[in-house]
Amino acid sequence: MAVSTTIHSSGIAEIVVHTPPVNALAVRDWYDLADAVRHCGHDPAVRAALVRAQGRGFNAGVNIKEMQRTNDFDALLGANRACYAAFAAVYDCEVPVIAAVHGFCLGGGVGLAGNADIVVASEDAYFGLPEVDRGALGAATHLGRLVPQHLMRAMVYTCRNVRATELHAYGSVLLVVPTAELRAEALAVAGEIAQKDPQVIRRAKEVLNGIDPVDVKRSYRFEQGFTYELTLTGAGGAHRDGFVAERETRDTREAAVEGPPLSPLPYLAHTTTDTDGTR
Repeated sequence: MAVSTTIHSSGIAEIVVHTPPVNALAVRDWYDLADAVRHCGHDPAVRAALVRAQGRGFNAGVNIKEMQRTNDFDALLGANRACYAAFAAVYDCEVPVIAAVHGFCLGGGVGLAGNADIVVASEDAYFGLPEVDRGALGAATHLGRLVPQHLMRAMVYTCRNVRATELHAYGSVLLVVPTAELRAEALAVAGEIAQKDPQVIRRAKEVLNGIDPVDVKRSYRFEQGFTYELTLTGAGGAHRDGFVAERETRDTREAAVEGPPLSPLPYLAHTTTDTDGTR
């Protein structure tokens, strides 16, 4: 199962995403994640939620291969709505949501982390939006919650990545820890919140959302409209087809060579990643 949830006796809900090889989520996976987060927020026994992933990285965005296998726009529209639902579920969750990020956090991963209340990251974590190279737009809304405005614009235009350590300097990542300690440290942060009065914490979450200077759901929906426009003009589909062809060529090449798969790009390098995702 791509998304699993464990409710600990401490009141922490631990939501784990695992969709090998790179946690690029299909439409159904995004909806399952949204449902899991919403159910945790509605559960009066839950005091804090932790979202993390297993595998090579936190999240590689949407599954572009699923999108390009369809002959119409159903998968694109499905991905748009499903990502919107997942990001909104994290933002609207009645309890604080902690994102534990390791490895790559790209496209939709930025949407999740940017809408989380707190981000804890591993030393190997990096964040980026490869949307422009995929003929799409989206999640700049959420990236703008993680990095300063001008850096956000540069990252969107160039598809470059930033290290978790840089986000820690901005204050958008609370802690940067060794990968082996990520889960424990994120649970410790969630545990500190879980010890507070749950009624007060839930009202605090409501207050902080209420005074947020940006309506993240409306802003993100605005972005998504341009992805659809790019698809209608042909640019979006052409870039996604090119990505799928490149990925399949790389898969064939890697299968012919012994050893581990190619590692993700260096931090701050131009993003022609070995992942499947965007948005």
